[in-house]
Amino acid sequence: MKPVLKPLGWFLLGGSLAAMGGAGAFSLPWKHETPAAAPVLPVAAAAMAAPAVVVPTNGAAPNYRAIVQQFGPAVVNVRVEGMHKASADDEDGSDDPALRFFRGFPGLRNQPEQQQPFRGQGSGFIVSSDGLILTNAHVVREAKEVTVHLSDRREFSAKVLGSDPATDIAVLRINAQGLPVVRLGDPKSLMVGDHVMAIGAPYGLEQTATAGIVSAKGRSLGGDFVPYIQTDAAVNPGNSGGPLFDAAGQVVGINSQIYSRTGGFQGLSFAIPIDVALKVRDQIVSTGRAQHARLGVSVQDLTQPLAESFGLSRPDGALVAGVEPKSAAATAGLKAGDVILQINDEPITQAGALSSRIGLAQPGEKVKLKIWRDQKEHELQVSLGTAQGDKQASLSDKSGADNGKLGLALRPLTPQERQQASLDHGLLVQGVQGASKSAGLQRGDVVMAINGRPVDSTEDIQRVLTAKPKNVALLVWRNGERLFVPVPLG
Repeated sequence: MKPVLKPLGWFLLGGSLAAMGGAGAFSLPWKHETPAAAPVLPVAAAAMAAPAVVVPTNGAAPNYRAIVQQFGPAVVNVRVEGMHKASADDEDGSDDPALRFFRGFPGLRNQPEQQQPFRGQGSGFIVSSDGLILTNAHVVREAKEVTVHLSDRREFSAKVLGSDPATDIAVLRINAQGLPVVRLGDPKSLMVGDHVMAIGAPYGLEQTATAGIVSAKGRSLGGDFVPYIQTDAAVNPGNSGGPLFDAAGQVVGINSQIYSRTGGFQGLSFAIPIDVALKVRDQIVSTGRAQHARLGVSVQDLTQPLAESFGLSRPDGALVAGVEPKSAAATAGLKAGDVILQINDEPITQAGALSSRIGLAQPGEKVKLKIWRDQKEHELQVSLGTAQGDKQASLSDKSGADNGKLGLALRPLTPQERQQASLDHGLLVQGVQGASKSAGLQRGDVVMAINGRPVDSTEDIQRVLTAKPKNVALLVWRNGERLFVPVPLG
């Protein structure tokens, strides 16, 4: 069985199969049911007496006992209830496109969607004494009721202020004052080999502490622009949204995913850096939603042979494999074959670093790129686009109702996704409605051709739809198989 990345999810209450809202669903005994995958606000001091956290020296182990006693009360259990749309043969009910793509789901499902109740739980932590809580977006996805359980057994109904699936961050608010809070740290100061500790509720077992070390930094997972912290601290389903502490007792990350063959911990855990989470938190608190910038290129890492062929002495930088028409990159003059060396004087050594830097910027932000072209350096000024508009824009945006009849929101595949699926072109389905939904298209499908014409951009779709056909045939990749799906447009 091939190992896959899995959101840590939450433990299913009641032991029946349920839709997980983007998280994992679980039933006893311990069986993983396969998941569907700015300025900083002031933070109050911890509102309780506790031993001071002592930073270890000379390689000594951290004072884990002090960290748990001081900051454990700020770690909460998040319980959710709701209704989820799922087809009868959809085992986990998830329609998260990226996770469907990487996990692969069997066959074309034409059975009607059904409403299924679900109850589950994850973890979170308090970042302000007046009740602001951070957790994972997949923990509260599609939840109608969210309840926060504190370590002192108090319970509060929580309001979801907003969530950002792109970074898997959600912000909750409970009506309480004088709450214990965590202390926030700087993930940039972490080094591989540093001690870390996780606190959460694996499989519903609240206030569970586990420890390990930082295994790697800046991990790019499946085209995601989050630069994950990789650790070997034991985290399992139910740890989702819980804090990752450094040796000084400061939160440096939010536990989010594991890499597993079994659904449980196998030594590879991934946490979202806390500075990424705080940027999202600030946007959500201010506006109720988060936005991300987009450059509009597909990039790949350089190898030494590639670097030498371009006249570079080292394989550092992000090699531009493709530029989307009318994107920010195209407007600025980027071309396939360019190597991006720096962004705002910040060196780019790998393609993932560029994706992280761009994705965490704001739409409209102007950046300076240093590129390598024709064996010499050039500089370009780029005004970044909007990820929401570029990646998930409906086809109806350009040609009105006729294109809207297709009902698909699409984005190009990233280099990582192409490599994963062994595809050289295609568009990932981010949203489905109307005719395409009725025809059986699903989020996470890859549209490879329309009426026999290969597609690699939404413009390729537009060219076919401008003729106003009554029917189109979409060649779709799903779970390693290719199938044609007829879509009547009326």
